[in-house]
Amino acid sequence: FVGNSTYLDDHGPPPQKVLPFPSQVVYNRVGKCGSRTVVLLLRILSEKHGFNLVTSDIHNKTRLTKNEQMELIKNISTAEQPYLFTRHVHFLNFSRFGGDQPVYINIIRDPVNRFLSNYFFRRFGDWRGEQNHMIRTPNMRQEERYLDINVCILENYPECSNPRLFYIIPYFCGQHPRCREPGEWALERAKLNVNENFLLVGILEELEDVLLLLERFLPHYFKDVLSIYKNPEHRKLGNLTVTVKKTVPSPEAIQVLYQRMRYEYEFYYYVKEQFHLLKRKFGLKSHIRKPSPKPEFFIPSPLETEEPINDEEGDDEKWLEDIYKR
Repeated sequence: FVGNSTYLDDHGPPPQKVLPFPSQVVYNRVGKCGSRTVVLLLRILSEKHGFNLVTSDIHNKTRLTKNEQMELIKNISTAEQPYLFTRHVHFLNFSRFGGDQPVYINIIRDPVNRFLSNYFFRRFGDWRGEQNHMIRTPNMRQEERYLDINVCILENYPECSNPRLFYIIPYFCGQHPRCREPGEWALERAKLNVNENFLLVGILEELEDVLLLLERFLPHYFKDVLSIYKNPEHRKLGNLTVTVKKTVPSPEAIQVLYQRMRYEYEFYYYVKEQFHLLKRKFGLKSHIRKPSPKPEFFIPSPLETEEPINDEEGDDEKWLEDIYKR
C-alpha cells in the first residue's frame, strides 16, 4: 500500500543551498580596459566553479533612464545566485531602488592608452577578423576611418576632445547627469563610490596582481584564475583581442590629450595608489623599474609579482570581512 504520502511528508523540505558570500557580484566593465580578456576567463571559471555568469548583448548603452535602471536592477537582482553580472554600464545604485547592493569589481588603465586603443579599435578592429571593425562601425566614412590621430587631437575634432575624453570616471560616478560633466563633482563622487561600493578596482598594467587579489577576495568565483590566464591556449585566445594598426601620436598631441584628461588622470592615480596599498596589505609588491626618459604612457608597463612581504598592519581576514560589510 503506497498511500498518498509524498517525499516531503517523510523527509521534510530539501536543505537550502548554501551560498558563498558575497553571492552577488557586478563587473560594470570599462571599455578597452582588458574586459574581453577577463570575460573569456569568467566563461571558463563559471563552468569550473558553478556560478551563474550573467552577460548582456547591449554594449553601447552605458547611460540609462530611471525606468531602464529599475528594469535592469530588477533583472540582475532576480538572477540565480551566486551570480556575476557583467556589462558596459555606468555605476548603478541598487539601494536607491530598494535592492540589495551587490559587490562591484572593475579594472581601469592609463587614460591616454585607453583612448588610443579605442580610437584604433573603432577603425580597424582586432586580430579576431579583418572585417570586425566594419561590422562595428559600418557607417564610418573612409576619410574618418583613416583620420590621422594627430590631426584629430590637434585640430580638436569632437572624438578627440571633451566630453568624449571624459570616459572612465562616469563608470564609477554613476547615472546622475553631472557624472558626464568633466569636473570635480564627478571626480569626487567616483572616488567615494570606489571606497564605498567597490571591493576591488584594479590596474590593467598590473593584471596578474589584479587576478591574484580577485582569487584571494572572491575564491568561489576566481579560484585558479591565474593558472588559467597563464595557460598558453588561453594566451593564444587573448592575443586575438589586441587592437591592430595602433600608432603613437606625437609628443605634442600626447601633451594636449593629457591636459584634456586631467580629471581622468587624477582618478587613475588615485585608484592606482589605492590598488598599491591593497597589494601591500596582502603581501604583493612589484618590481621597481628604472625611470624612462619617455612619458609613462608611451611604454607598456606590466609589473610582475615578487615574493610576499611581511605585513605588520593587522589581521588580513578581519580587514577583508570589513570590506564585505560595506
